Amino acid sequence: MKLSLELAASTPPGWVQAVMSDFPSFLQDHADCERKASAMAMSFVAKYPDRVEIIPELIETGIEELEHFRQVYAHMAKRGVRLAKEMTQDPYIKDLMDLCHTDPHHRFLDRLLLASIIECRGAERFRLVWTALGDDPELKEFYHQLWASEAKHGNIFVKMALQYFPKEKVYSRLNELNAAEGKIVQCLKLRPALH
Repeated sequence: MKLSLELAASTPPGWVQAVMSDFPSFLQDHADCERKASAMAMSFVAKYPDRVEIIPELIETGIEELEHFRQVYAHMAKRGVRLAKEMTQDPYIKDLMDLCHTDPHHRFLDRLLLASIIECRGAERFRLVWTALGDDPELKEFYHQLWASEAKHGNIFVKMALQYFPKEKVYSRLNELNAAEGKIVQCLKLRPALH
């Protein structure tokens, strides 16, 4: 049973240059993304309280994402970077959510699979940031740890989907959503943001 995901498209090379050219803005966006990721895990618990098999892992994921937020904030505070005044809508996430089915049963599957893809994209991008950070060993180590953590989260959500849906359906829909995500990534404006 394959839980890992190969992204359909790589991040464009100019993305990491945009991040490095305005790292304080990237940190602000990264902090917002970690808060949203924690809230997303807990929203699964709130919306699907009957899915008792996955609730413990969702809670654990929500706590881990909140811990990542705490860590990002600590790095921001050391550099005199404040949190953004407001969390703006992420065009990448919006475009992905537009791919979801509207009926509750299929929407549950889509949300799990999109969570997997988002985490895998985060892992890819944290690896790119880790590679690009040259002279800050503390920050470099932080992004190396995040790279591993996000990759693990991507696997968790596929595993959850396989508890409730037939394997063929999970992988067929995952391939569809992964291909669509690749097209979205190729069209995104390059900016100092995680997505």
